[in-house]
Amino acid sequence: MAKRVFLIVLDSCGCGELPDAAKFGDAGSHTIRSCVDSGKLFVPNLTQMGLFNISGIGCGTPAESPCAAYGKCAERSAGKDTTTGHWEIAGLISTIPMKTYPDGFPQEVLDRLRQATGREILCNLPYSGTEVIRDYGKEHMETGALIVYTSADSVLQIAAHEDVIPVPELYKICEQAREIMQGEFAVGRIIARPFIGEYPNFTRTANRHDYSVSPFAPTALDRIIEAGKTVISVGKIRDIFNGQGISEGHRTVSNDDGMGKTIQLAARDFEGLCFVNLVEFDSAYGHRRNIAGYTQALNAFDAQLGALLPQLRDDDLLILTADHGCDPAAHGTDHTREYIPLIVWGKHVKPVDLGIRTGFSDIAQTVCEALGVPADGLAGTSFCAEITDA
Repeated sequence: MAKRVFLIVLDSCGCGELPDAAKFGDAGSHTIRSCVDSGKLFVPNLTQMGLFNISGIGCGTPAESPCAAYGKCAERSAGKDTTTGHWEIAGLISTIPMKTYPDGFPQEVLDRLRQATGREILCNLPYSGTEVIRDYGKEHMETGALIVYTSADSVLQIAAHEDVIPVPELYKICEQAREIMQGEFAVGRIIARPFIGEYPNFTRTANRHDYSVSPFAPTALDRIIEAGKTVISVGKIRDIFNGQGISEGHRTVSNDDGMGKTIQLAARDFEGLCFVNLVEFDSAYGHRRNIAGYTQALNAFDAQLGALLPQLRDDDLLILTADHGCDPAAHGTDHTREYIPLIVWGKHVKPVDLGIRTGFSDIAQTVCEALGVPADGLAGTSFCAEITDA
C-alpha cells in the first residue's frame, strides 16, 4: 500500500478525557478543546482533514467533506507518560505502570549518585523544570551540586548550568544515573536538563537529552528493520526507544526544526518509516499551562503541514497523532489521561470515520501492514482495510 509512512506525534495533543481519567486526577481534561476555547486557534489543514469530525471531540467546526480518515485512540497501557504512549503506538502494551517517585528518590539512590559523580545533590522533589532552576540555580552555581528532581512521570531529571557542568559532562552523569536507576529503582527516563543565564534569569537550552530504558519486547520499528526497510527518527524518538529499531536519527531544537527536517526527508528516496516527535507542544506549553503558546504552536504546525503535504508522493502515507494529553487549562503541571487524535492522509486514502480505536497499537499494526511488514507479536488491529479500496 505504501512505500513510505510519515508518522508524526504532536506530543501531548490529546482530544478529550479517557473513561478512566478520574483515576489519574484528570477528569474533564481536553487539550485541543482548551486551545479552541482560546478563540485563537486557526488550523485549516487539520480542520479539513477531519480533526473536528472526530467522534465526541465536542469542539471546533467539523468539515463538511473531510479529505482524510479520522478517529481517536484510547490508551490500553497503565500510564500517561511519553515512553508508555510511544511504545504503545509502536505495538507494546505496558500493563504495569513505570515507577514514579512522588516523594523524591530514596537515600540509597542519592548516595550512589553522589559516589558516582563526586557531587552533592539539591532539591530531590517533584518540580516544574523552569521553577526548579529558578529556585535552586543560584546555589547550584555556587556549589556545583546537581539539581535532581522528578515529576508525575517515571523520570529522574538532572539540571545543570552549562558553565558549571559542561554538556558532555552532564550527559556522562546522566549515563551514570541510568546505570543506577535499574531494577528496583528503574524509571522510564533519565533526562539531562542543561540551562544558561544569570540568576534569576535562567533559561533551559535545546541540549536536553533523554536516556530511556529499552523496550521490553520488539516493536514495529524492529519489525520494519528486520524486513530490510528504514526507520528514520526525528526529534526524541531515538531517545524514547533507546536507539532500538532506529536506522538513523535527527535531533531537533524545536517543533519548527522538526517539521523542517521532516519536509527535507520527504524529498529523499527511502523505503520505510519516518517517525517524528514534536516535543514543544508538551515541554514548552502543556506543562507550563500556556494556553496561548500551545494554540500558537498548533497554528504554526498547521501551516507547516500545508508545506509538507505537497511534498508527499502517491505511495506515501501520513499519520498524525499524539502520545497522551497535557491540557494547558488543567490544574497542576502534569500530563493528562486523554484519547489521542488519529488522522490518516494519502493520495489513495478513503476519508472515512475510523471511530474510537481500542488501543494506540492499532497504529503499529497499520504501519506494518501498509509497508508490507509482518507484525508478529505486536498488539492492535490494523485499519488498512478501512482506508483503502483494495
